Amino acid sequence: MSFFKKFFNKNKEEELDKGLEKTKTGFFDKLSKAVVGKAKVDEEVLDNLEQILISSDVGLETTVKIIERIEARVAKDKYLNTEELNSILRDEIVQLLAENNVQQLDDFAPPAGKKPYVLLVVGVNGVGKTTTIGKLANQFQKLGLKVVLGAGDTFRAAAVDQLEIWANRVGCDFYSKGMNTDPAAVAYESVDYAIQNNCDVCIVDTAGRLHNKINLMNELTKIKRSMDKRLEGAPHDVMLVLDATTGQNAIEQAKHFTAATEVTELALTKLDGTAKGGVAIGISDQFKIPIKYIGVGEGIEQLQVFNKTAFVDSLFKGKS
Repeated sequence: MSFFKKFFNKNKEEELDKGLEKTKTGFFDKLSKAVVGKAKVDEEVLDNLEQILISSDVGLETTVKIIERIEARVAKDKYLNTEELNSILRDEIVQLLAENNVQQLDDFAPPAGKKPYVLLVVGVNGVGKTTTIGKLANQFQKLGLKVVLGAGDTFRAAAVDQLEIWANRVGCDFYSKGMNTDPAAVAYESVDYAIQNNCDVCIVDTAGRLHNKINLMNELTKIKRSMDKRLEGAPHDVMLVLDATTGQNAIEQAKHFTAATEVTELALTKLDGTAKGGVAIGISDQFKIPIKYIGVGEGIEQLQVFNKTAFVDSLFKGKS
């Protein structure tokens, strides 16, 4: 491995460690208090651990799975001391995430054989959707790919302007029909622009309103159908952007959007600003949709490809 690659990987590791610091501190402070004075993992320790996982926004369903696995270990080994609990917990979380059987990406490169690669981005207002699109466009540009951003959020004030600012900042192409226009038409014409201008990647934004399920489904279906008319198979991916700071509300949003359309990947933002990073574990487990990207800071470079092992290693670093 070259010096520059080692430096790059080290920097990413440090960013992830810093981004998870609030989650790590909150979780392990609670855990240490739960086991103080305890010589072994007993029913009381497990009850406390269950409450800690739930309060860390891992989610009830996923928490129950983790506790049941640890209970099975306790029953099998007969005696487990509390010093072993961190390493056991880490192992069980790694195994749980590995069972999702999703492809682990090494970098930001789009799938081979798709040009233009078309990505439709969905999510409610305020989750960092536009920022994530801009950061992702920056990563694609760094790979030498030609990118166009399509301004399909045509109803929110300043949404089009914000996306154009990101396009200018990144140095990529931008397509818009302005405010209060048909999002499906914007989606169609953005894909057409990408084809006509030999773009490698086309990222289309959508309105961030959380409608009732029927209206949301109808709108997203119309947008996807419009894209497919211009390029068969488009969009190639639908990315749902979720805000980690909202904890369980992020899981509720995921339920809503996955019921309305076929979400193929997730981006989890603002991990650095919350103690609720455990939500990544619950979302990955419950929806079996890959978390593809995580935001670990406000900087343009602070978007990372999600690596399950690196995430858990960072969470437990120095704690086992």
